Amino acid sequence: MSLVTEVFNYGPGGIFSAYAARPRLARPPLPGIIVIQEIWGADDHIEDVTRRFAEAGYAAFTPDLYARHGRRPAPLGRSRVKELQEFMNTLPVSVYFDSEKRAKAMKEKGGDRAGRFQETFDALFAPIMSSPRHDLPQFMDPLLELISFLYKEHEAVRGQKLGIVGFCLGGTLSGALAAKSSELAAAVVYYGNPMPDEDLDAIACPILGHYAENDPRITPHIPVLAEKLKAKGKSFEYHIYPKSHHAFFNDNRPSYSVESARLAFVRTLQFFAQHLA
Repeated sequence: MSLVTEVFNYGPGGIFSAYAARPRLARPPLPGIIVIQEIWGADDHIEDVTRRFAEAGYAAFTPDLYARHGRRPAPLGRSRVKELQEFMNTLPVSVYFDSEKRAKAMKEKGGDRAGRFQETFDALFAPIMSSPRHDLPQFMDPLLELISFLYKEHEAVRGQKLGIVGFCLGGTLSGALAAKSSELAAAVVYYGNPMPDEDLDAIACPILGHYAENDPRITPHIPVLAEKLKAKGKSFEYHIYPKSHHAFFNDNRPSYSVESARLAFVRTLQFFAQHLA
Protein backbone atom coordinates (compact mmCIF):
# COMPACT_ATOMS: atom_id res chain seq x y z
CA MET A 1 0.00 0.00 0.00
CA SER A 2 1.20 3.50 -0.80
CA LEU A 3 1.51 5.60 2.36
CA VAL A 4 2.08 9.22 3.20
CA THR A 5 4.69 9.51 5.97
CA GLU A 6 6.04 12.53 7.79
CA VAL A 7 7.69 13.76 10.95
CA PHE A 8 6.01 16.77 12.54
CA ASN A 9 6.44 18.92 15.64
CA TYR A 10 3.73 19.75 18.15
CA GLY A 11 3.27 21.07 21.65
CA PRO A 12 4.45 24.43 23.08
CA GLY A 13 7.06 25.87 20.74
CA GLY A 14 7.13 22.62 18.76
CA ILE A 15 9.02 20.93 21.59
CA PHE A 16 7.74 17.42 20.81
CA SER A 17 7.92 15.39 17.59
CA ALA A 18 6.08 12.43 16.10
CA TYR A 19 6.30 10.11 13.11
CA ALA A 20 3.07 9.73 11.12
CA ALA A 21 1.77 7.42 8.41
CA ARG A 22 -1.57 7.14 6.59
CA PRO A 23 -2.90 5.61 3.35
CA ARG A 24 -2.10 7.93 0.45
CA LEU A 25 -5.42 7.44 -1.32
CA ALA A 26 -7.66 7.57 1.76
CA ARG A 27 -9.48 10.88 2.16
CA PRO A 28 -8.91 12.39 5.62
CA PRO A 29 -9.93 12.69 8.32
CA LEU A 30 -9.46 9.06 9.40
CA PRO A 31 -9.70 7.32 12.75
CA GLY A 32 -6.35 7.65 14.49
CA ILE A 33 -4.06 5.27 16.35
CA ILE A 34 -1.15 6.36 18.53
CA VAL A 35 1.63 3.78 18.86
CA ILE A 36 3.75 4.09 22.01
CA GLN A 37 7.33 2.88 22.01
CA GLU A 38 9.04 0.21 24.07
CA ILE A 39 11.88 1.26 26.36
CA TRP A 40 14.10 1.23 23.24
CA GLY A 41 12.41 4.31 21.87
CA ALA A 42 10.66 5.25 18.65
CA ASP A 43 12.95 3.03 16.58
CA ASP A 44 12.74 1.25 13.23
CA HIS A 45 10.51 -1.48 14.68
CA ILE A 46 8.00 0.94 16.21
CA GLU A 47 7.87 3.01 13.04
CA ASP A 48 7.24 -0.22 11.10
CA VAL A 49 4.36 -1.08 13.47
CA THR A 50 3.00 2.43 12.91
CA ARG A 51 2.99 1.80 9.15
CA ARG A 52 1.20 -1.52 9.70
CA PHE A 53 -1.70 0.33 11.30
CA ALA A 54 -1.69 2.85 8.46
CA GLU A 55 -1.86 -0.02 5.99
CA ALA A 56 -4.94 -1.23 7.88
CA GLY A 57 -6.67 2.06 7.05
CA TYR A 58 -5.84 4.34 9.97
CA ALA A 59 -3.86 7.52 10.42
CA ALA A 60 -1.12 6.29 12.74
CA PHE A 61 1.38 8.19 14.86
CA THR A 62 4.28 7.47 17.18
CA PRO A 63 5.79 10.22 19.34
CA ASP A 64 9.51 10.22 20.11
CA LEU A 65 9.35 10.35 23.89
CA TYR A 66 13.11 10.88 24.22
CA ALA A 67 13.42 13.88 21.88
CA ARG A 68 12.95 17.56 22.60
CA HIS A 69 13.02 20.03 19.72
CA GLY A 70 13.92 17.11 17.46
CA ARG A 71 17.05 16.10 19.38
CA ARG A 72 17.80 13.35 21.85
CA PRO A 73 20.48 13.33 24.56
CA ALA A 74 23.58 11.59 23.17
CA PRO A 75 23.20 8.38 25.25
CA LEU A 76 19.64 7.99 23.87
CA GLY A 77 20.54 8.53 20.22
CA ARG A 78 19.03 5.93 17.91
CA SER A 79 22.36 4.35 16.98
CA ARG A 80 23.43 4.15 20.63
CA VAL A 81 20.17 2.55 21.73
CA LYS A 82 20.24 0.10 18.81
CA GLU A 83 23.80 -0.89 19.69
CA LEU A 84 22.80 -1.59 23.29
CA GLN A 85 19.68 -3.51 22.27
CA GLU A 86 21.66 -5.76 19.95
CA PHE A 87 24.10 -6.46 22.76
CA MET A 88 21.35 -7.12 25.33
CA ASN A 89 19.69 -9.51 22.88
CA THR A 90 22.71 -11.80 23.36
CA LEU A 91 22.17 -12.04 27.14
CA PRO A 92 19.74 -14.17 29.16
CA VAL A 93 16.77 -12.19 30.45
CA SER A 94 17.90 -12.96 34.00
CA VAL A 95 20.93 -10.71 33.44
CA TYR A 96 18.93 -7.64 32.39
CA PHE A 97 18.22 -6.32 35.89
CA ASP A 98 21.04 -7.97 37.80
CA SER A 99 23.52 -5.12 37.96
CA GLU A 100 26.54 -7.28 38.83
CA LYS A 101 25.94 -9.88 36.13
CA ARG A 102 25.10 -7.18 33.58
CA ALA A 103 28.23 -5.18 34.33
CA LYS A 104 30.33 -8.33 34.09
CA ALA A 105 28.79 -9.25 30.73
CA MET A 106 29.31 -5.73 29.41
CA LYS A 107 32.95 -5.81 30.45
CA GLU A 108 33.63 -9.31 29.10
CA LYS A 109 31.66 -9.06 25.85
CA GLY A 110 31.50 -5.34 25.22
CA GLY A 111 35.18 -4.52 25.35
CA ASP A 112 35.79 -0.83 24.76
CA ARG A 113 32.02 -0.36 24.31
CA ALA A 114 31.24 -1.33 27.92
CA GLY A 115 31.20 2.23 29.24
CA ARG A 116 28.99 3.36 26.38
CA PHE A 117 26.62 0.44 26.99
CA GLN A 118 26.31 1.31 30.68
CA GLU A 119 25.71 5.00 30.00
CA THR A 120 22.88 4.23 27.58
CA PHE A 121 21.41 1.55 29.86
CA ASP A 122 21.32 4.01 32.74
CA ALA A 123 19.74 6.70 30.55
CA LEU A 124 17.01 4.27 29.46
CA PHE A 125 16.23 2.33 32.61
CA ALA A 126 17.20 4.39 35.65
CA PRO A 127 14.28 6.87 35.36
CA ILE A 128 11.84 3.97 34.91
CA MET A 129 13.15 1.86 37.77
CA SER A 130 13.18 4.81 40.19
CA SER A 131 9.65 6.01 39.41
CA PRO A 132 7.13 5.29 42.19
CA ARG A 133 4.25 5.41 39.71
CA HIS A 134 3.47 3.37 36.64
CA ASP A 135 2.29 6.33 34.59
CA LEU A 136 5.86 7.72 34.42
CA PRO A 137 5.05 11.43 34.53
CA GLN A 138 8.04 12.41 32.37
CA PHE A 139 6.25 10.86 29.39
CA MET A 140 2.74 12.13 30.05
CA ASP A 141 3.20 15.62 28.63
CA PRO A 142 4.21 14.57 25.09
CA LEU A 143 1.48 11.93 25.01
CA LEU A 144 -1.35 14.09 26.33
CA GLU A 145 -0.27 16.95 24.09
CA LEU A 146 -0.31 14.63 21.08
CA ILE A 147 -3.79 13.29 21.88
CA SER A 148 -5.15 16.81 22.18
CA PHE A 149 -3.37 18.04 19.05
CA LEU A 150 -4.60 15.15 16.92
CA TYR A 151 -8.16 15.30 18.16
CA LYS A 152 -8.53 19.06 17.81
CA GLU A 153 -6.11 20.19 15.10
CA HIS A 154 -4.38 17.62 12.89
CA GLU A 155 -6.18 17.49 9.55
CA ALA A 156 -5.61 13.74 9.13
CA VAL A 157 -7.72 12.84 12.18
CA ARG A 158 -9.40 15.97 13.51
CA GLY A 159 -12.71 15.12 15.14
CA GLN A 160 -12.36 11.37 14.56
CA LYS A 161 -12.04 8.66 17.18
CA LEU A 162 -8.58 7.98 18.60
CA GLY A 163 -7.10 4.75 19.89
CA ILE A 164 -3.80 4.05 21.57
CA VAL A 165 -1.56 0.98 21.64
CA GLY A 166 1.68 0.52 23.54
CA PHE A 167 4.34 -2.13 24.01
CA CYS A 168 6.14 -2.87 27.30
CA LEU A 169 6.90 0.66 28.59
CA GLY A 170 4.35 1.85 26.05
CA GLY A 171 1.86 -0.71 27.30
CA THR A 172 2.16 0.69 30.80
CA LEU A 173 1.65 4.19 29.42
CA SER A 174 -1.32 3.08 27.29
CA GLY A 175 -3.09 1.78 30.39
CA ALA A 176 -2.28 4.96 32.29
CA LEU A 177 -3.63 7.14 29.49
CA ALA A 178 -6.94 5.28 29.53
CA ALA A 179 -7.43 6.91 32.93
CA LYS A 180 -6.04 10.32 32.01
CA SER A 181 -7.62 11.25 28.66
CA SER A 182 -11.31 11.50 27.90
CA GLU A 183 -10.47 11.86 24.18
CA LEU A 184 -9.49 8.21 23.75
CA ALA A 185 -12.03 5.71 22.43
CA ALA A 186 -9.92 2.55 22.95
CA ALA A 187 -6.61 1.47 24.51
CA VAL A 188 -4.50 -1.62 23.83
CA VAL A 189 -1.80 -2.84 26.21
CA TYR A 190 0.96 -5.22 25.19
CA TYR A 191 2.61 -6.65 28.33
CA GLY A 192 2.51 -3.39 30.29
CA ASN A 193 2.35 -3.08 34.07
CA PRO A 194 -1.18 -3.04 35.49
CA MET A 195 -2.68 0.32 36.34
CA PRO A 196 -2.54 1.29 40.03
CA ASP A 197 -5.73 0.95 42.03
CA GLU A 198 -6.14 4.70 42.47
CA ASP A 199 -6.49 5.16 38.69
CA LEU A 200 -9.08 2.47 37.99
CA ASP A 201 -12.16 4.61 38.64
CA ALA A 202 -11.01 7.17 36.07
CA ILE A 203 -10.68 4.73 33.15
CA ALA A 204 -12.97 6.06 30.43
CA CYS A 205 -12.51 3.70 27.47
CA PRO A 206 -12.43 -0.04 26.72
CA ILE A 207 -9.04 -1.73 27.17
CA LEU A 208 -7.61 -4.81 25.45
CA GLY A 209 -4.56 -6.51 26.98
CA HIS A 210 -2.03 -8.97 25.54
CA TYR A 211 0.28 -10.83 27.93
CA ALA A 212 2.89 -13.57 27.75
CA GLU A 213 2.55 -16.80 29.69
CA ASN A 214 6.24 -16.68 30.63
CA ASP A 215 6.38 -13.14 31.99
CA PRO A 216 6.42 -13.58 35.78
CA ARG A 217 6.95 -9.89 36.53
CA ILE A 218 3.63 -8.86 34.93
CA THR A 219 1.25 -11.64 33.88
CA PRO A 220 0.38 -13.10 37.33
CA HIS A 221 -1.10 -9.72 38.29
CA ILE A 222 -3.48 -9.46 35.33
CA PRO A 223 -6.34 -11.73 36.52
CA VAL A 224 -6.46 -9.70 39.75
CA LEU A 225 -6.59 -6.49 37.71
CA ALA A 226 -9.39 -7.94 35.59
CA GLU A 227 -11.49 -8.70 38.67
CA LYS A 228 -10.99 -5.18 40.02
CA LEU A 229 -11.98 -3.61 36.71
CA LYS A 230 -15.02 -5.87 36.39
CA ALA A 231 -16.16 -4.86 39.85
CA LYS A 232 -15.98 -1.23 38.76
CA GLY A 233 -17.92 -1.84 35.56
CA LYS A 234 -14.94 -1.20 33.27
CA SER A 235 -14.44 -2.95 29.93
CA PHE A 236 -11.22 -5.00 30.03
CA GLU A 237 -10.59 -7.95 27.71
CA TYR A 238 -7.29 -9.75 28.02
CA HIS A 239 -5.45 -12.71 26.52
CA ILE A 240 -2.46 -14.70 27.78
CA TYR A 241 -0.38 -16.27 25.00
CA PRO A 242 0.92 -19.80 25.75
CA LYS A 243 4.66 -20.48 25.60
CA SER A 244 5.39 -16.83 24.85
CA HIS A 245 7.72 -14.40 26.60
CA HIS A 246 7.76 -10.68 27.26
CA ALA A 247 8.15 -8.65 24.04
CA PHE A 248 6.73 -11.48 21.92
CA PHE A 249 5.47 -8.95 19.37
CA ASN A 250 8.87 -7.43 18.60
CA ASP A 251 10.31 -9.18 15.56
CA ASN A 252 13.76 -7.73 16.31
CA ARG A 253 14.03 -9.53 19.65
CA PRO A 254 14.87 -13.17 20.49
CA SER A 255 11.55 -13.31 22.39
CA TYR A 256 9.56 -12.86 19.16
CA SER A 257 6.76 -15.41 18.68
CA VAL A 258 5.22 -15.26 15.24
CA GLU A 259 2.13 -17.24 16.30
CA SER A 260 1.42 -15.04 19.33
CA ALA A 261 2.22 -11.83 17.47
CA ARG A 262 -0.05 -12.75 14.56
CA LEU A 263 -3.03 -13.58 16.77
CA ALA A 264 -2.52 -10.52 18.98
CA PHE A 265 -2.39 -8.23 15.94
CA VAL A 266 -5.60 -9.71 14.53
CA ARG A 267 -7.33 -9.20 17.87
CA THR A 268 -5.98 -5.65 18.08
CA LEU A 269 -7.32 -4.77 14.63
CA GLN A 270 -10.70 -6.29 15.48
CA PHE A 271 -10.80 -4.28 18.72
CA PHE A 272 -9.99 -1.02 16.96
CA ALA A 273 -12.48 -1.77 14.18
CA GLN A 274 -15.17 -2.16 16.84
CA HIS A 275 -14.35 0.93 18.89
CA LEU A 276 -12.97 3.42 16.38
CA ALA A 277 -15.66 3.03 13.71
